[in-house]
Amino acid sequence: MTDTPWLNENWHTSPWNFEPEVTKDWKFPKKVIIHDVTLRDGEQQAGLAFDYNDKIRIAEALAEAGVQRIEAGMPVVSKDDAKVVYDLAKRNLGPKIYSFARCMVDDVKRAVDAGVQGVVMEVPASKHLIEKGYRWELERAIDLSIQSTKYAHEQGLEVVFFPIDFTRSELKWVIDLIEKVATEGHMDGLALVDTMGVTSVHAMPFFVRAVRARFPNTPLEAHFHMDFGLGVANTIMAVAEGVEVIQSTVLGLGERAGNVPMEETVMALLTLYNVDCGIKTQNLKSLADLVQKVSGAIVPRNRPIVGDDLFKIESGIIATWLLNCGEKDLTTCVPFRPSMVGLPSPVAVVGKGSGIDNIKDWLGKAQIRFTDEQAMEILMAVKDWGLVHKRLMNADEFKKFAENIITTGVHANK
Repeated sequence: MTDTPWLNENWHTSPWNFEPEVTKDWKFPKKVIIHDVTLRDGEQQAGLAFDYNDKIRIAEALAEAGVQRIEAGMPVVSKDDAKVVYDLAKRNLGPKIYSFARCMVDDVKRAVDAGVQGVVMEVPASKHLIEKGYRWELERAIDLSIQSTKYAHEQGLEVVFFPIDFTRSELKWVIDLIEKVATEGHMDGLALVDTMGVTSVHAMPFFVRAVRARFPNTPLEAHFHMDFGLGVANTIMAVAEGVEVIQSTVLGLGERAGNVPMEETVMALLTLYNVDCGIKTQNLKSLADLVQKVSGAIVPRNRPIVGDDLFKIESGIIATWLLNCGEKDLTTCVPFRPSMVGLPSPVAVVGKGSGIDNIKDWLGKAQIRFTDEQAMEILMAVKDWGLVHKRLMNADEFKKFAENIITTGVHANK
């Protein structure tokens, strides 16, 4: 760790993040792995469908960004899904290719046929879900898990056990169930699954520590959902307790409110905790744009890390900061350099919220001569225009607007 991990040429975060009182209990692993589930769990978002070419393009972009593991899909779902998994498994993209499977031997056979290196195996892990959702006898869930995980191991696959609804179970009961499967079947890794996104930030360390106490040598993975917006925070809390793998999606795609978004999690760990997940952050924007394009997902323009408008500065006071700081001291007025994630440099823009420095900056760029009184008149007119049009001005509109005011002394907002 550098002397000032909160401050360097690329970001400026809070020095409080690294106070000894804050860091004394950190247990971050030496290496954090990103296991991307966009192609499987991300596609479960309502109304979203990836075809074969979409999935191949996304997988290639994930590999280019440095993602270490890709969950390519569930071969049993369809012939198209099986082909995607098979084709990605036989290519040397770089990331390990995993498939997803129910705890059924037939599902595992499909994974073996696809040639993947690992399999994430789901099983219902709460009494209420087993009884009410699946309408299974508990013993059936246990027997299927033991039989299928053992078979997967015998076929040479890395087996990650994925207990659905883990966090709404009685803790001792579910850990006993997992231990029985691990002992009589097989488990190379264990996913801590918050299927409904219902675990509080304060409960997460308790959860991880309880599981780690029973499985001290088993790699743990975080798979959390965003139903209450806590997935990123909970993932970071879990990793700070030693969890080695983050299961995430691009743009947080997924069921209901979605999965943990990779771009936010990776950047938060890097800039707030000095934990590098090995991702080429400069690829994050292009990766997000690709997934948005092929998925049709609506991405807010101010979305954290990759939003199109993140670094368009309209507020007058912040535009003043930006113009005074320049490129050299850019992180005085933004938390990280946009180039870190593949976004263009910040710009002062013109709209209802602009200040006098926005106007003077744009007048200068348009090569329009002006007095201070004229600049103020233009500013007031721009504010009126913004109220009418409820958007930003573009450069051509501003030039004509400003020239008209300087020439005639009047303006029209329509």
